[in-house]
Amino acid sequence: MRVCPFPVAQTCYNNRVDAIRAAYIRFFKERGHALLPSAPIKPLNDPTTLFTGSGMQPLVPYLLGTPHPSGDRLVDSQKCFRAEDIEEVGDNRHTTFFEMLGNWSLGSYFKQEQLPWFFEFLTKEVGLDPKRLYVTVFDGDQSIGIPRDEESIVIWKSLFAQAGVDNAFVPLGSEKQGYEKGMQGGRIFSYEAKKNWWSRAGVPQNMPEGEPGGPDSEVFYDFGTPHDPAWGQECHPNCDCGRFMEIGNSVFMEYVKRGGAFEKLAQQNVDFGGGLERIAAAKNNDSDVFKTGPLRRIVETLERMSGKEYDNPGYRSAFRIIADHLRGAVFMIGDGLLPGNVEQGYFVRRLIRRSVRYADILGIQPGTLHALSEVVVEAYEHAYPELRGACATIDTALCEEEDRFRSTLERGLKELEKMLEQKTISGHDAFVLFTTYGFPVELTREIAHERGVSVDFEAYAVEMVQHREQSRAGAEKRFKGGLADSSAQTTRLHTAHHLLLRALQEVLGAHVKQRGSNITGERLRIDFSHPEKMTDEQKKRVEMIVNEKIQAGLPIIRTEMQKTHAEKLGAEMEFGQKYPDTVTVYSVGPKDATFSNPQFERAFSLEFCGGPHVENTAELAESGVFKILKEEASSAGVRRIKAVLE
Repeated sequence: MRVCPFPVAQTCYNNRVDAIRAAYIRFFKERGHALLPSAPIKPLNDPTTLFTGSGMQPLVPYLLGTPHPSGDRLVDSQKCFRAEDIEEVGDNRHTTFFEMLGNWSLGSYFKQEQLPWFFEFLTKEVGLDPKRLYVTVFDGDQSIGIPRDEESIVIWKSLFAQAGVDNAFVPLGSEKQGYEKGMQGGRIFSYEAKKNWWSRAGVPQNMPEGEPGGPDSEVFYDFGTPHDPAWGQECHPNCDCGRFMEIGNSVFMEYVKRGGAFEKLAQQNVDFGGGLERIAAAKNNDSDVFKTGPLRRIVETLERMSGKEYDNPGYRSAFRIIADHLRGAVFMIGDGLLPGNVEQGYFVRRLIRRSVRYADILGIQPGTLHALSEVVVEAYEHAYPELRGACATIDTALCEEEDRFRSTLERGLKELEKMLEQKTISGHDAFVLFTTYGFPVELTREIAHERGVSVDFEAYAVEMVQHREQSRAGAEKRFKGGLADSSAQTTRLHTAHHLLLRALQEVLGAHVKQRGSNITGERLRIDFSHPEKMTDEQKKRVEMIVNEKIQAGLPIIRTEMQKTHAEKLGAEMEFGQKYPDTVTVYSVGPKDATFSNPQFERAFSLEFCGGPHVENTAELAESGVFKILKEEASSAGVRRIKAVLE
């Protein structure tokens, strides 16, 4: 990796963020929680979503009742990415990439422990003034038969009273009512499900069958800034004027949707998520998260590269976009995601290209932006050491993508010049410029304004909405029956996936490693490291091996063991994944495979995996014969196979 030509002084920019992360993990480890490594940004065995957007996402099976190998109390700091926030970046609090502090109880403890612990962490460990803290709870929903969370109200009233802080409760209901009623001297507020219910699908009515969720209690920090009436007549904790910032959310995940109704889970779970940089901003008593930790270091480096000042309102948004987007791109590339035109690669590309666009606005020398990746790696490698190992790949990807984008801009400008001959650029033309040529709509707007030409942005917005809806529908169709549903056919294909990986290693060599997967009820897909196209003979040999193992009727055995033991046995690992000390391993044959039995080492397939799988390979024959449909290039040095049982 090339050294950044604009170094900053080696000051402790990220000490506060590091200190809060370390204190949080220590605090919950002292209370019996096992530390989990961060899952990768690309979800494992979950084709229903592109990114890990919350700490609970990898833990859904355990929240539903599957025992976790590390126990029933867990803690971590999870790296997350939310693509829907790309357009929001530029203000003082939105980022696409972020670290989410998390702690979980899988039936071990509930509200009486969680709320006091988090309050203690904020006030004693972080040192926040309890008078600056305000909380919200679930107001209840008669349509689903779940009442107001009175228990959390009682707990919060007691905690604030012990801290010598007023503890008045105010029921607000909707956000609209909040703007009408205001604070009314309250400390504890109740809101409808739209604000104080959490599930991956949002409000209870949107939850699919089998989805867990529950009421939550959010904590807000009051920065004390004057209320901006442009947002509403009165201020309240969920007001968007900037006075309040949510810093943590305790979800009491005790419900599951079945048959259109809500049932209690067998266990009462706690799912907590807290924004690391937001807590640091509260500690700074400054709502700008770009003045905390590594983001501040990136911003100051950008100041040196551009000769511009972050405090200049005309440039502040550009600084924030570059800092956020470059950091997000570095982490995604570090997890093995490269710029591309589809799925995760599309967002990596979009982050880099938007960064280049705003680097031009700041006057940063073309071709130097990639050097910021070293600043990101240095700031985070102690917490995420995998970044250092990927730094050369990161640097190369950033350089190459900027070069490609500048070529794209050149082609787009030629098309735009033709459109500028008209008095108005149609919404469709602006849409084509963006989707076909990758030409940013912001640049279309800027150049058109300079030439005195208008752009029909309303029509452009309509086309973009239609485009997103079509893309979303296509994704839903593509991922229908994905591994997350644990259907019989998907489970069989998941087991076939294990057989396929091992067969590829036998035919092509030990260098073959999994680089990605997508398994639905219709087919399996595996991305694997291999430098060249497979021959027809190699594909037939792989098919034969897989079908032989299906006919052999080999047992599939789930075993929990120490990670070090699994590594010694040569168990396959997912690329980019970090594993806890105790792991789950699935072996395919022989019948008496156990860790204590040396025959375990003779298993045909041995992989780190969370399941689910069939009990015997003979079950795959119920769906048919294994067949490779297609073998093609996925990216440089990576091949892709799509296969079926038919």
